[in-house]
Amino acid sequence: MRAILQRTREARVEIEGLVIGQIEKGFLILLGIEENDKTEDAEWLIEKICNIRVFSDVEGKMNRDVRQEDGAFLVVSQFTLYASTKKGNRPSFVRAARPEKALPLYNYFITVLADTSGLPVASGKFGAMMDVHLLNDGPVTIILDSKAKE
Repeated sequence: MRAILQRTREARVEIEGLVIGQIEKGFLILLGIEENDKTEDAEWLIEKICNIRVFSDVEGKMNRDVRQEDGAFLVVSQFTLYASTKKGNRPSFVRAARPEKALPLYNYFITVLADTSGLPVASGKFGAMMDVHLLNDGPVTIILDSKAKE
């Protein structure tokens, strides 16, 4: 499972002009699910996301986590995080999980993230064409991969 974690001042997801998920300070999480992913992958990512210290303390050092900031999360499914461009110029997405496997893991991720963090969790709509708006704070963008454990 892969996540692109973006520290936000604000972020929202729209479908056909309607806002379906919105947050202010916190993380926009672009979440990619691979065919071999399990609930343990989601749990590892959630622990890392809840505890990663990328918010500034009073001295301006990245030393605070999202819970200390009373932040929120906006989770957006993104199968393109498993794009392979090894061959040719048209990406292959064969490593991305099929919807029947990915949707339950996506929902599990959202539920466990809310339970673990105690913070608000908004989301996009799985499989939909979405417009994602982001005011990236910093900018701070972190890539997490449950298989590489980084």
